[in-house]
Amino acid sequence: MASHASRSDSAVAGRLYLQFRLGSDRYALDVHDVVEVLPLPALKRLPEAPAWVAGLYAHRGELLPVLDLSQLAFGHSAPRRTSTRLVLARYRAGGEGPQQNLGLILEQATHTLRRDPAAFRDYELDNGSARYLGPVLEDEQGLLQCVRVDQLLTDEARERLLCGAGSAPA
Repeated sequence: MASHASRSDSAVAGRLYLQFRLGSDRYALDVHDVVEVLPLPALKRLPEAPAWVAGLYAHRGELLPVLDLSQLAFGHSAPRRTSTRLVLARYRAGGEGPQQNLGLILEQATHTLRRDPAAFRDYELDNGSARYLGPVLEDEQGLLQCVRVDQLLTDEARERLLCGAGSAPA
């Protein structure tokens, strides 16, 4: 009986998120989008790729494009520290179509937290091309913003990096 009660308590406590930082700001990924969290490896650089494409990573026979979220969001690479991780994430263009894995370089991606998804609120600012930025939650540590993996790539970037995966037939 005790194990059933603790499962109920954990469901009530909310959804599990992987917390990370971009600079001094906190962000979160839903763990349902996370495949694996790894130490940051050496990557194969891709000549002429945008600066936020950190390279290519071979994982269990699959070649994965790796994005540096700090570079994408703020124009500077994530610092190479022991807490900077390669997070393998599930990507579906706009939440639909075939699933592909992406690598994400995330700063201080070492903690998880449980939050009620309903506690995250939309805000009235236009994110412009940063459509991957989701709703925000305020807690005792300040603001925490969700990142939507399925919105990370523009149509053009998806076409270049994933060989047209998830795009509509012409």
